[in-house]
Amino acid sequence: MPGQNVFDMDFNRVYAALVAKTEKNGRTKPEVDECIRWLTGYVGMDILDGLTYGQFLSMAPVWNPKSELITGLVCRVRVETIEDPLEKKMRQLDKLVDELAQEKPMDKVLK
Repeated sequence: MPGQNVFDMDFNRVYAALVAKTEKNGRTKPEVDECIRWLTGYVGMDILDGLTYGQFLSMAPVWNPKSELITGLVCRVRVETIEDPLEKKMRQLDKLVDELAQEKPMDKVLK
């Protein structure tokens, strides 16, 4: 949808895109789930039905304090300089998934 805010998108749609991105590079859905669990504290993806991406990020049970160690560029934006908390969380998850898709070992992805 043109002009749709990413935070208003259905989380399942975003999740499917994250999984597809990693699977085309030989990684797996359980690895994506592990990244999400590490970052957000969510245990199962099935409980997320009906949430928007913004709700998913803002309602995370426990945001990993080590997420501040996630640095680098995502879509030409330096993650560590983002001031908006919700956008920063989105970019942190994007960065983890990017690193996973780049075939980095899981222990390097999960700082």
